[in-house]
Amino acid sequence: MIYNSKEGTIDLSKLTRLYPAVVVDMQGERAEMSLEWMDLYADKVELVHYVLVFDSTPAGEEHRIRTVLTFDTKDALIEEMNEVAKYFD
Repeated sequence: MIYNSKEGTIDLSKLTRLYPAVVVDMQGERAEMSLEWMDLYADKVELVHYVLVFDSTPAGEEHRIRTVLTFDTKDALIEEMNEVAKYFD
């Protein structure tokens, strides 16, 4: 299954993980955190952007094979997630 994203084509059949997250700034350090974590600590960090991570890294491999789509809003992230979900129906 090939998904055509704004970053190019992504082979969904090779995915090992697919997940949404946020990138936050914590006192100058950027980190990727879960959406649930952001709900709990939104008042303590600065939101940089939302991401949808397509990870195709085989188990045991050190070199990460990832495509990361970035979004300014949670609504845009969810819209993209709904588009990707159609491929798994």
